[in-house]
Amino acid sequence: YEDRQPTPDFPTMLDFSAEMGILRAAEKCNGSGDCRKLATAGGTMCPSYQATREEKDSTRGRANALREILTRHRAETNPFAHPDLAEAMDLCLSCKGCTAECPSNVDMAGLKAEYLHQRQKTEGVPLRSRVFGQISRLNALGSWAPSLTNWLLMQPRVSGWLKKELGVAEERSLPKLHATTLRRWMWWNRRKLRRNLRPEMGRVYFFADEFTNFNDTLVGIKAVRLLHRLGYEVILPRHRESGRAAISKGLLHRARCVAVRNVEMLGRLVTEEVPLVAVEPSAILGFRDEYLRLVPQSMLETARRLAERSFTIEEFLCRERDRGKIGSGQFSEHPQQILLHGHCHQKALSSVDYSVGALSIPANYHVEVIPSGCCGMAGSFGYEKEHFELSQQIAELVLMPAVRQAAPSTLIAAPGTSCRHQILDATGKQVLHPVEILWQAAI
Repeated sequence: YEDRQPTPDFPTMLDFSAEMGILRAAEKCNGSGDCRKLATAGGTMCPSYQATREEKDSTRGRANALREILTRHRAETNPFAHPDLAEAMDLCLSCKGCTAECPSNVDMAGLKAEYLHQRQKTEGVPLRSRVFGQISRLNALGSWAPSLTNWLLMQPRVSGWLKKELGVAEERSLPKLHATTLRRWMWWNRRKLRRNLRPEMGRVYFFADEFTNFNDTLVGIKAVRLLHRLGYEVILPRHRESGRAAISKGLLHRARCVAVRNVEMLGRLVTEEVPLVAVEPSAILGFRDEYLRLVPQSMLETARRLAERSFTIEEFLCRERDRGKIGSGQFSEHPQQILLHGHCHQKALSSVDYSVGALSIPANYHVEVIPSGCCGMAGSFGYEKEHFELSQQIAELVLMPAVRQAAPSTLIAAPGTSCRHQILDATGKQVLHPVEILWQAAI
């Protein structure tokens, strides 16, 4: 840096006012190098560095690249389109590990989302990013004929053509649509779900995120059934998708529209007594993170209240346990060993302790947390052809060896849909969401 060198300012879609702009957000990095720790040290940060051992693939390397290029850019060019910045940002998995584990709390996931948004202003949005970023629309279309959609995706010529056009790794299995959506199932079972309620248990709003609604519908069904079995009235409000895919691909105009509509619709409904609950961590935890930086200032207070009243289902169950509303007497006493892999966003914005706590409600359930970082899938990252090998390397650092060594009677649990898909592809082992295990244990 030169003496009296001015700090350029850049208008952004995400609100970086707390850091006084995106450049100063990158400058929060103090160079301590905590992001260069190895997988054996524990924690999540930084999965790409743990696999490659390259400085450019660490949070510090990315922050330095962003800082240098934004500081020295020429006014007539788009600094976010700089090829060195593309190389630095390419292998960021947006795991948010740095948000919690970096001593300066550098939020590289947020910086990458904004970087992609700014880059795409001049470079355009790649086809793959358009498809992945708006996958909920495609799933909604395919869900009208899920059997036909799944059959087509299983045809070698169709799947091969799709993978080639979108740059998806040939080794990856494509996610399948469930026979119905969670919303349709809730509608068909609305009368059953109003029976045998316990008024003292209260009500909950269930957030049917795009992953649970279309693909992991059974997880959503079991979550709703578990809550109903425990005596809660479960309400499925009108809302948009979470916007997680759009955020990860830098489609921030779309993400802002989604965030605004969800805050408008849910902010009027959700209260401390009737909270919002979801099963997919990356979807519900966006209410606590990106939504607060996407909505306009006039909606910020409503968004904050909504964030405080939005929970992963494990957080909610632990809260209700602590209030004495639910306990081990409502679950099986049969002994069960569980091996748990936590979701990256859960580790950064919540805690894996809630999954452990919820799974420990049955008296003889014993939970062991795998000391793993990111699973390597990271949403669409592990599907992408050029990232597949790195995705596998990250998975093999700690997670996959632990899963393979588990006894046949041990249940493997993971709250994240991407994590479950990654483990299934790599080991062939079935992985359950914690709520599925609790549903099996409910009496």
